[in-house]
Amino acid sequence: MMSIHSQKFSISRTLYNLLLLMSLLSISHTSALHNTKNKGHRNKSVAKSVPIVAATSPISPPLVFADQRLQLVYPVIQKFKSTITLDPLGVTKTWVGSDICSYKGFYCDTPPYNSSAVALASIDFNGFQLVAPTLDGFIDQLPDIALFHANTNNFSGTITPQISKLPYLYELDLSNNQLSGPFPLAVLGMETLTFLDIRFNLFSGAVPPQIFTQNLQVLFINNNIFNQSLPDNLGSTHILLLTLANNKFNGPIPTSLPKALATLTEVLLLNNQLTGCLPYEIGYLQEATVFDVGNNQLTGPLPLSLSCLEKVEILNFGGNLLYGMVPEVVCASLMGNLVNFSLSENYFNAVGPICRVLIERGVLDVTKNCIPDLPFQRSILECAQFFAQPRMCPLMWYHSFIPCKLHFHNTPLSSIP
Repeated sequence: MMSIHSQKFSISRTLYNLLLLMSLLSISHTSALHNTKNKGHRNKSVAKSVPIVAATSPISPPLVFADQRLQLVYPVIQKFKSTITLDPLGVTKTWVGSDICSYKGFYCDTPPYNSSAVALASIDFNGFQLVAPTLDGFIDQLPDIALFHANTNNFSGTITPQISKLPYLYELDLSNNQLSGPFPLAVLGMETLTFLDIRFNLFSGAVPPQIFTQNLQVLFINNNIFNQSLPDNLGSTHILLLTLANNKFNGPIPTSLPKALATLTEVLLLNNQLTGCLPYEIGYLQEATVFDVGNNQLTGPLPLSLSCLEKVEILNFGGNLLYGMVPEVVCASLMGNLVNFSLSENYFNAVGPICRVLIERGVLDVTKNCIPDLPFQRSILECAQFFAQPRMCPLMWYHSFIPCKLHFHNTPLSSIP
């Protein structure tokens, strides 16, 4: 039997072991907490020290151009492309990359100063329907350009004076756009320029007379808002194709003009504000197939010299203030080639039998005149009011002058079909 002393010792030892165990557990828990906190601190320290690498797109390889001249105009093209606000045909989708010669509307060739080089030589935007606020900073920054055609687009603004610095430009077609401002004076003195077409725009003011004696072969300035009399030096022009129609040109037709334009096949002066009488010098237009001065304010009788226009197919004097008898000699000598001869909306008061044959054929139109026995004429009152204010031409006898030898195409009147 265990003594009381032995029992106390056993209980004391047990309590000691329990206290020792609790102490060890406490130390272990504290150490674990301490290690956890230190580990957290270390992780935060490590996280702070890791650099952040931003996501980047792959680096595009540099563009390689066939010639440094193409590299020079590349940013010019791309800048112009960024200004285009409408591209209904998707043309500019091809303006990508370094192969500028494959861009739609762009054409390359060897420049005149280096036969082994490649340069942007020609641009043809005809019919692309592009919309852009200006061509400034584009065309004038193409140093090797020789032809620039941009018919039927919607380019606005004016033509920059800087185009005068283009040494090889010989064809410039900006027709049928929305360009405005005065006549582009920069083209004056451009020795290489032989073709200028700015018709169907909104240019206004005066046309510098120097342009008519410049070394141009083609000058189309019709359908603008030019407002001036036809310059006297127009009679000294060497232009082969010239159109002045649908503007606001005023004053008489210079007597020197027909001789200067003797090589023209088409003379188009319609829809202006021309006044005065028709000069007999019209008879010198012997190569003309079309002569159109319709819708002006020309007056007086028809000059007999019109009978010299043996090649003419279309004559239009409609919508003027012409009067008198329709000349029989004109109808007889031009009968062979005439397709359309309009004298409508004038004040002619007599037509002879040969001219009536042309009326029956549907070639001659004399509607809305003052011819008593023909239908569709002006009222008696309207005709009376016109003839109450005499309109005389200076040197009236010149209207009977015929500066050529006539070759009649008709047989005797009785056999004319």
